Amino acid sequence: MAQLQRVVVSPAQIQDGTITLEKTQSHYLQRVLRLKVGDRFIAMDGQGQTWLAKIGETVATIIEPVAVDSELPHWVTLAIALPKGSGFDEVVRQVSELGVARIVPIISERTLLQPNAKKQARWQKIAAEAAEQSERSIVPLIAEPIQWKKYLQSEPSCGQRFLCWERGDSPALLDALPQAAVELAIGPEGGWTTAEVEAAVAVGYQPVSLGKRILRAVTAAVAVMAIVAAAQERCTATGQQ
Repeated sequence: MAQLQRVVVSPAQIQDGTITLEKTQSHYLQRVLRLKVGDRFIAMDGQGQTWLAKIGETVATIIEPVAVDSELPHWVTLAIALPKGSGFDEVVRQVSELGVARIVPIISERTLLQPNAKKQARWQKIAAEAAEQSERSIVPLIAEPIQWKKYLQSEPSCGQRFLCWERGDSPALLDALPQAAVELAIGPEGGWTTAEVEAAVAVGYQPVSLGKRILRAVTAAVAVMAIVAAAQERCTATGQQ
């Protein structure tokens, strides 16, 4: 199938084989992309379902379901300490492109940014845009920002848990990764405090290293997701489970 523009739609927009496009979506398709009535695009619900659709006068019509094989074989959660400024915008965009399933903004002892509900909504929009651009079928979920101590007390995500730590004698992340769902925690500028590391280890996190160099918080998040995605896709390609 030729490359087609992807648009994330909510289940409420779909009824009886048609899609009621929002004004911003119609404007983007018809004014920005210059698509005309009868032109086709890909609609996705962000939860794994995608359809081939065509633009009509007032609504879009679903033509048929489309199979999309662009997701990682195993669920990946990233718990990321919020960097200062607008750095988290780019983190969300880039790890979404790389295949993350869930992002948890973490407020650590060294976190300077104090986010609000508008920030979370912005990050969710960025994740949706990144999913469209990278031709995914799933839009990553952006959780509510949470204090690190409180997050450690919550129910753990499925899969093995890793703490990226630039100090200590920890094994390399690539060597420690299982072929299963994983959750990885990435610290702030200045790194995790000793108390934060000890608290994470106490609830089952395994410290891992990203190499001999000290990475910026934003760089570390992208590096982690790139390593995980490459490891999962390599094993899938070679038939390993």
